[in-house]
This record gives sequence, structure tokens and C-alpha cells, in this order.
Amino acid sequence: MNKIKSFIATILPGLFLIGLNIGTGSVTAMAKAGANYGLSLTWTIAISCYITYFLINVFGKYTLVTGETALYAFRKHIHQVVGLFFIVALGINVCGSVVGVMGIIADVCCEWSKNYIDGGISGVWFAVFFIGFVYLLFWVGKTKSFEKILAAIVALLSLCFLLNFFILMPPLGELFIGLVPSIPDTLNGTNDTPYLVIASMVGTTVFSGLFIVRTILVKESGWSIKDLKIQKRDAVIASIMMFVISISIMTSASGTLFKAGITLNSASQMLTLLEPLAGTFATTIFAVGIIAAGISSQFPNVILLPMLQSDYNQATLNFKSKQVRLIVLVISSLGLVVPLTHAPPILLMIASQAFGALLLPFTVGCMLYLGNKKDLMKTHLFGMTTNITMVLILLFAIFMSFNGLKGVFPLISVHF
Repeated sequence: MNKIKSFIATILPGLFLIGLNIGTGSVTAMAKAGANYGLSLTWTIAISCYITYFLINVFGKYTLVTGETALYAFRKHIHQVVGLFFIVALGINVCGSVVGVMGIIADVCCEWSKNYIDGGISGVWFAVFFIGFVYLLFWVGKTKSFEKILAAIVALLSLCFLLNFFILMPPLGELFIGLVPSIPDTLNGTNDTPYLVIASMVGTTVFSGLFIVRTILVKESGWSIKDLKIQKRDAVIASIMMFVISISIMTSASGTLFKAGITLNSASQMLTLLEPLAGTFATTIFAVGIIAAGISSQFPNVILLPMLQSDYNQATLNFKSKQVRLIVLVISSLGLVVPLTHAPPILLMIASQAFGALLLPFTVGCMLYLGNKKDLMKTHLFGMTTNITMVLILLFAIFMSFNGLKGVFPLISVHF
């Protein structure tokens, strides 16, 4: 029993990252890919999860070697403006994500409630409930407690999406064929290009904040270079779980909507489309999965800004301080924007992801610079393989950012 508890303790930082990473944006992106293009974009998930594993490992190793977190290192060894840039950019990203995530949860719950109550329950009430629920969890006041709570929520969303995978399991041959990189044709009657869908899949998986937060969690765990194997194992488990959850979501949409020739524009739309094709049970499981995914990402999202500020200043983060509680309350309240104004949550999520797409090349570039400073890394300097891989990831990130932004602007112009 003690060995099991010790093992779970060593993978909690990775589970925290899954909670931050797998949210309603991921659900929407993967479901859209499956509904519009079947399993032909499986390779995108595989590459994204490998890049995520590689960067989690690289950023974590930097902290194991130097004892410094990423944001503090950017400020100290590059320039303080670089550190402030990441706080501002990630802050905008998080605020947009909070608005979009809670908007999607409210829409999904409202749509789901129509199965049991005529006309359903207003999304505003669901938003108030879940905002209050997440804020109450925040009052626990310790990162370790957050990790345990997120571990339970991640287990729930994993179970839901895995059940859906087995209910709607596609031929395994299709999954293997989808691992071969290819770009499908643009669908008629939609503004979404396959490049935009691919960029959104990459953007929701390879999230810059993930790697910066990773260094904070590694430092708080008290790991040193002696714990390199534990750090790698944690990164492997987190990345594999991200892959399995993402594939499960994609196959649910592919096994139903794609085969029926139905395209998808939002996560809540999937409930009404999925029920006639897969039944009420599968729809209910998927709805619970979406809600769990939303909560799992909303929770770290609302505390991310205070974490970044304390990291930048190398100050001890006190979750019970009035300032931190006020910041978290204000950010949490942004979740009411969509239910009250009926703004399009998907557009807000896209705008948030656009900021994330711009940030990734800077994140990779900064760590590439730090990892090659001999006075910092000493005998653990990046080797040739690591440097080549980092450069390839940097080029890939720039390419995805360009294509993602190119696809976002037409969608924004349509709504405005």
C-alpha cells in the first residue's frame, strides 16, 4: 500500500498537467477533427503528444539541474521584459480560456438538461454553480491538495472518454492508417481549413503554460537531479494519458458523426448529434467527460496567474492572501461572460488559442538558449540530439502558429 501511495505521489505533477491541458478546448478540437476528417489526423495527436513529452522532460530537467523555474530563469538570464511578456501573454490566454471553457460547460449542461426538463435549465445557473464549485476548491489553499483533487477529476474524465472509445470503437486499421501524416481536403460549406483544425489540435496539446508550470511543480516536489528517472516516468505517463484521452474523443466523433457525414462546430452540438447515432448512455458519458474536462482545466487556469507572479518574483505563494483570492475571484467571474451575453464561446476559445500559438515559439526558443549556457547546465548541457529536436520543434511551432493565425482571422471577420 505504501508503495502504491509513493507511486501516486510521484505522478501527481503529471496529472496536474493533464488537468491543465485537457479541457473543453481539447474536447472541441479533437471532436471537430474526428467529425470532419475521421481518423486521418491521428498523426497530429501522436506528434503533439511526443513534443509535449519531450518539452515536459526538457523543462523539468532544467529545474532539476539548476534549481530554477522557467519564468524566473527567463527573467534572470535573458531579460526581465521576457518574463513580463510571458506573464501578460499567458494571462490573456488564461482569461480567454476561462471565458470559453465555462461558456462551453454552460452550453453543454443546458443542452443536456433538456433531456430531463422541458426547455432545459439556463446556462447561467450552471455557470454560477461550477464557478462557485471551483472557487471553493481553491480555498483549500495548497498545491498538493490541488494535485489530488485534479487527479480525481482527471480519472473521471479519462474513464468517461475511454468508455466512449470502447462503445464506439473504430477498426484498429483506421487508427494505424491515420498515423501516416497527410492533409485532408478542405470541406465544402465550412470556414475551417484542415490546417486550422491541425493547428488547434496542436495548440491545445502543446501549450506553453504547461511547460512553464511544469518547472514550478518540479521545484515544489523537491526533486533533484537524482530524481531524473522519476521525472521522466512522470512525463511519459502524462503524455500517454493525453494521447489516450485525445484519441478517445476523436474516435467518438469519427465513429458516429464522420460516418454519418455530419460536421461539427461545437462541443455542445455533439450531444444533440451523438444521441440518435450512439444512444442516450453514450451521450451522457460524453457530457460528463466534457464537464470533468472543463473543471479540470478551469481549476489550474484560475490559479495560474498568481502562480506565475510569485514565480517571477521568487516569492512564496500564499493562496489564502486577500490579493490572491481577489485575483482568482475576478478571473473566475469571467466565466459568466458567455452565459450572460450569449457571446460565441468557440470564437473566444479560438482567440485564446491564437495567443497560445504565438507564445510557443518564444517558449521553445528561450529554453533552447538556456539549455546551451554552460555556466547554468554545466555537465548537463543540451546534446546534439536534444538541440536538433528543439530546433525542429521550434520550426514546427512557427509553422503551426502561422497557419493557425491565418485560419483564425477569417473566422473572426465573419463574426465581426
